[in-house]
Amino acid sequence: MSSVCGIAGLYSPNGTPNPELVDAMRAAIVHRGPDEGSTDAFGACVLGHQRLRVIDLETGSQPVTNETGDVVAVFNGELYNFAALRSELVGHEIRGTGDTPVLPHLYEEDGPQLVHRLRGMFAFAVWDAARGRLVLGRDRLGKKPLVWTRLPDGTLAFASELKALLRLPGVEREVDLCAIDEYLSFQYIPGDRTGLRGIHRLLPGHVLVAEGETQRVERYWTPAPASLSSRSNEEWLELVRETVREAVELRLTADVPLGALLSGGIDSSIVVALMAQASTQPVRTFTVGFEDERYDEREYARAVADRYGTVHEELAIEADVAETLPRLAAAFDEPLGDEAAFPTFLISEQARRHVTVALTGDGGDESFAGYERYVAHRLAAGFPSPAARLAARAVRRTTSGREPRSAVVRATRFLDIAASPREARYTRLMEVFPRELRAQLWAVDGLPGENLLRASARGIAGLQLLDVETYLPGDLLPKADIASMAHSLELRSPLLDHRVVELGLALPPSLKTRGITGKVALRRAFTHELPPRVAKRGKTGFGVPLGRWFREDLRELARDVLANDRGWFRPAEVTRLLDDHESGRADHGHRLWCLLMLELWVREHVEAPTLVAAA
Repeated sequence: MSSVCGIAGLYSPNGTPNPELVDAMRAAIVHRGPDEGSTDAFGACVLGHQRLRVIDLETGSQPVTNETGDVVAVFNGELYNFAALRSELVGHEIRGTGDTPVLPHLYEEDGPQLVHRLRGMFAFAVWDAARGRLVLGRDRLGKKPLVWTRLPDGTLAFASELKALLRLPGVEREVDLCAIDEYLSFQYIPGDRTGLRGIHRLLPGHVLVAEGETQRVERYWTPAPASLSSRSNEEWLELVRETVREAVELRLTADVPLGALLSGGIDSSIVVALMAQASTQPVRTFTVGFEDERYDEREYARAVADRYGTVHEELAIEADVAETLPRLAAAFDEPLGDEAAFPTFLISEQARRHVTVALTGDGGDESFAGYERYVAHRLAAGFPSPAARLAARAVRRTTSGREPRSAVVRATRFLDIAASPREARYTRLMEVFPRELRAQLWAVDGLPGENLLRASARGIAGLQLLDVETYLPGDLLPKADIASMAHSLELRSPLLDHRVVELGLALPPSLKTRGITGKVALRRAFTHELPPRVAKRGKTGFGVPLGRWFREDLRELARDVLANDRGWFRPAEVTRLLDDHESGRADHGHRLWCLLMLELWVREHVEAPTLVAAA
């Protein structure tokens, strides 16, 4: 391994790109790699990178080339099988001791299909001068971001973050309102859209091959259960132990300080336990908490830290929320309404003062079926729709005119979901703004859309696969990457090793959920590694007190920011959401957060000036 970076570049099939433009792109993402960077011109292609040194500190600089210099690569991420790859590349002269230098040599042997040999998190660009070909690639799950666009003159521009593309004078900034409608539905934009027309994400598990003024995007990996023979429950659990342990140990290589983000939940607690067992030095752990005990997990994290003797630090979030929001909005250059970005941003800032790399428990819910909504979806399927509709109406009549308690809100939501058509139920579980609310909100013809999330298979495995292809790359992974890399902190997620994911998908249903409990296999496999009160915990999110914030801390800011009328939404409907929330008639905290972050995104990124002149 060598570094986590930011990468950027231009490929002009009909001319020579201006390196100064790539300099400007790199300046926008210097936080991703503050240790060193460069812009390098290779005729029709200019490549730029910013490096955060993690491994091979002295000889791991980029770009890297083959022996003849006509295949050049820049790389963002970590390859955990780099030592094996170096051994396989017999007859090649490979620079240094890290991972990035293997890329041009793998390309010489396999061309764009080199991605099949990579295990890790990555986004890369390879320039093949002899063929006039640019190849972009992204890891299987989408841990490392990559966006691209074609400029009016045919130049292909790419970068780790959208804000780098917005430094280019030829980039259009037309907001994609259909994508924004999806954002309102799900708090993120699924698929390859970014919120701006013409700017695309390279999807996880895909490569882009550009030659001349055309490009093709090809899929090289599709999430699917591992092909494993039938076995006893204990044999399954032993395989879970082995696979997860190996994934954690692979991620402990670093020449810089390394720690873990510890929430006190099952997933991060298991990761810390396995780190401690594999380490000769105490693990450094970091936890965030709130004074409101409903959102505070420090007690559980402390139990894990005490058991394993970690060097433990706690961050009590007392920051002025309104003052922190502009920094959050500056970091997130694509619309994201996941409020967990706020504590992730702050704990990453705290952790970076002590370590450069931190392991996390991200991915445990997707890999091992931990979400409550999987159970809710199964229960809703057994509830007759007519009865559910009647029950939901009865509950609403009973609570009309009063502030509903959270249990009543949850019960009504479940009944609404049970009353929905089967193909719409999972969408209803995921929605922030249901279609009827979006219809009241939009002032634009043709909106809202239907915005259904459709599983490709039945049962919990189908929902896991759906989340791996939508929620994970659209929300959880960009949230973690952007929030951490804003502070030059590298996060590693062993539970999202693609072999762990494939194993989790292959588990029998009885080892996924039982009753209303999820992650059965993970709990049983590692029950002896966890304090009892942690092992018995249910699913808890990385929540923040949005309800109180929009009645107190963010009340004035929200009213001021959301008063701006862009012609997209009906002002009276926005005011109604604010009024109903402040009065306690409804809890619109999550919806107001989505609207607030959307408006701040437009101001910070869409309306920000281009910082370089046209070449």
